[in-house]
Amino acid sequence: MRNYKEETEKRVAFIRQVLAESGCRGIVFGNSGGKDSALVGILCKMACDNTLGVLMPCATTQNYGSDTDDALLLAAQFQIESRTVDLTEARNAEIAALEAAGVAMNSSAVSNIAPRLRMTTLYAIAAAEGRLVAGTGNKCEIYMGYFTKWGDGAADFNPIADLTVSEIFAFLDYLDGPESIRKKAPSAGLFEGQTDEKEMGVTYAAIERYMDGGEVTPEEKAIIDRFHRISEHKRTGRKDYPG
Repeated sequence: MRNYKEETEKRVAFIRQVLAESGCRGIVFGNSGGKDSALVGILCKMACDNTLGVLMPCATTQNYGSDTDDALLLAAQFQIESRTVDLTEARNAEIAALEAAGVAMNSSAVSNIAPRLRMTTLYAIAAAEGRLVAGTGNKCEIYMGYFTKWGDGAADFNPIADLTVSEIFAFLDYLDGPESIRKKAPSAGLFEGQTDEKEMGVTYAAIERYMDGGEVTPEEKAIIDRFHRISEHKRTGRKDYPG
């Protein structure tokens, strides 16, 4: 069981050190209305008053509904500056341009456009305003490769990369994060009705047990092993010619 008072102090100190070493004036993060971005936003605001949370709805009704509601609730409770950049038209334009060029788009290609547009948006704001981009991926997602390469996996630093999903929720409980965020099913909101566990075919509880050396079913083990194996390239980066 983590001591979340100590964890808060250590992570706030980490963020302040990263920011000081960078010479940047502030932090920007994607405020999705989910658990991970909520915790990152709270910690960043504690470390740096000049923290900006960007809402980036893109296509799905969940983005414009409960996700937006929860993101704004978080921002109001913790006094985090907010801006909204609607990416639906940019996404649609990109898809149309690709199809016009003869690309036969499939569900994987389409669903990964939004995270990469969000990355582009956050880094554009960071460059324009002298900010660092805070990452929001947790330990389970990183192990499974459940993130978009050069999309939501791209960041200057990540203050929660070592935390499992259950620890994220416990941390939010300690910090008294919005109850609606603490109770909602984890979801990237990439398409209608999407949840992380439904899409992966395995629960976060099983993933955590597996990472801790606990018991999982053969079916769960097969799914987790496959996700981890095929996503290795996401954790090790690109392969360049050695010269």
